[in-house]
Amino acid sequence: MALGDQPAHLRLRKPLDGPLPPAIWPKGYRAAAFADIDPGDAHHVLELCFPGLVAPFADWHGNLIADSEFDPALCLAAIAADGRVAGFIQCWTSAFIKDLAVAPEDRGQGIGAALLVEMFARFSARGDAHVDLKVLASEMPARRLYARLGMVDISSPA
Repeated sequence: MALGDQPAHLRLRKPLDGPLPPAIWPKGYRAAAFADIDPGDAHHVLELCFPGLVAPFADWHGNLIADSEFDPALCLAAIAADGRVAGFIQCWTSAFIKDLAVAPEDRGQGIGAALLVEMFARFSARGDAHVDLKVLASEMPARRLYARLGMVDISSPA
């Protein structure tokens, strides 16, 4: 990538106008509200998944809770049987998924899908018609997950 080039992102959308399936949590994992976890554990998972891109904890947490689009009900963790935060999803009130992260050792079990489906239901219950996110075009595993869950590319042609 040349200096100054930005990685290509796609904007994906999940329409919320039809029935939504329930979240299916993998065996040994459960959902936990943001208020019920140590935010530092969520931050750790984000650092594992996005190395070098996540602000230090104090800055990240301070900016998160001060943001006008922050609602703790739109942040959810996946907790492993041993009590670790194995995954985390952070969304904004504008019906936008800011971050979805699953710890490398917990991938491939359906945690990301469970977190997403749970958030789709929460946005639908709020009356949102759809929910969006951005993903790197090169992130094929993530793109396959999003497509499997009914997300479609709404990116404008360049």
